[in-house]
Amino acid sequence: MQIVTEYPNGLFSWVDLMTTDVEGARAFYAGLFGWEVVDIPLPMGGSYTKYQIDGNDVAGMGGMSPEMIEQGVPSFWTSYVKHDDVDSVFANVAAAGGTPMMPPMDVMDEGRMAMIQDPAGAVFGVWQPKNHIGAQVVNYPNTLIWNELQTGDVAGAREFYATLFGWTYGEDESGYIAVSNDGRVQAGMMAIGEDWGPMPPNWAAYFMVEDVEAGAARAQELGGTVIVPPTSAGEMGRFAVIQDPQGAAFTIMEFNGPVDPPPGF
Repeated sequence: MQIVTEYPNGLFSWVDLMTTDVEGARAFYAGLFGWEVVDIPLPMGGSYTKYQIDGNDVAGMGGMSPEMIEQGVPSFWTSYVKHDDVDSVFANVAAAGGTPMMPPMDVMDEGRMAMIQDPAGAVFGVWQPKNHIGAQVVNYPNTLIWNELQTGDVAGAREFYATLFGWTYGEDESGYIAVSNDGRVQAGMMAIGEDWGPMPPNWAAYFMVEDVEAGAARAQELGGTVIVPPTSAGEMGRFAVIQDPQGAAFTIMEFNGPVDPPPGF
């Protein structure tokens, strides 16, 4: 297993879950992906959970505030882009057409972060690492392998993220957009379909599995919901969209062939 020790600027490096039920989410993801749980006490009380595989960080989780729960906000996954200067990125958000949400703040000795909303409304974070570099294992079974923007304004998104991070794009014959960062294809963009229902723009997290049918079945056994059943992704493989028991959506994906090595390899 190759361990990531550093991410280049502009690359997704971390995902975490904000949930209405920490204990329920622990049981679900441990049962689905075999993730281990490490709780880190927070200065203001409570804790932040790091999910791990063989002692290596793969994702995070925090409990949603009582105010958010009272407002009926469902659990959700957030994707984070790595950058060595989160303050400069945040300062450029408004000029690029986005909305600054949460200004840069230090997270103990782990790093520095900010939250941003793109012009269409999709929310993401920017992470400046100190002790915590992000996910130490990616592109392996049961770990993060892809981040995908689902949006109502693809053209606006392309311009915004190119301005903010220097991303470049390639488009296939189906209209799917591959996002490259310094030559590495690392994410995707697609337009929200009219038949998707009232879906807000979002960054979706994809986790690699070895058997998507087995993964979808296991998610249901654990109390989750299969939103999109196992479906062909052409030559790439098969995917399914899952909703955990607390309402957070994510995608599992099985690949037909080898995947890209983790960053740095």
